[in-house]
Amino acid sequence: MLIGVMSDTHGALDERIFEHFATCDEIWHAGDFGSLEVVERLRAFKPLRGVYGNIDDAHIRAEMPEDLRFTCEGVPVFMTHIGGYPGRYTPRVRKILQADPPRKGLFICGHSHILKVMPDRDLDFLHINPGACGNEGWHKIKTLVRVRVEAGAIQGVEVIELGPRGALT
Repeated sequence: MLIGVMSDTHGALDERIFEHFATCDEIWHAGDFGSLEVVERLRAFKPLRGVYGNIDDAHIRAEMPEDLRFTCEGVPVFMTHIGGYPGRYTPRVRKILQADPPRKGLFICGHSHILKVMPDRDLDFLHINPGACGNEGWHKIKTLVRVRVEAGAIQGVEVIELGPRGALT
């Protein structure tokens, strides 16, 4: 499966997202959708999995959980919005990951607007923060990630830069 991973849209969907995710089987959104319209447009486009973020209202929180665990093509996945990264997890997420890490799988979070793809060698998974693809925040470049998973393994990760924050096509 090819997965489009995104976060921190903050109510804005750059139309290039649909081009870059056209060949994806699913979209995973790591929170801060910013509007129910974003949820609905993504759901109409591709199967959507997501978690709510700290800016998301009660309507989005009714649609999306805080944490999401699932398996995709034999690869375990844990997704939340505010999570940190290897060596600097938030206290809540550190407890969850230490108790039950997604070994040989993926930990996906958003919130920081900082693109990071890095292994957690101690807990044996790949951490992905796709950065931010919306127009709100201090980030300068909007980013997305595509991940290929197959036969119980992560087969590839691709970073996509959409261009400067604020630029919509």
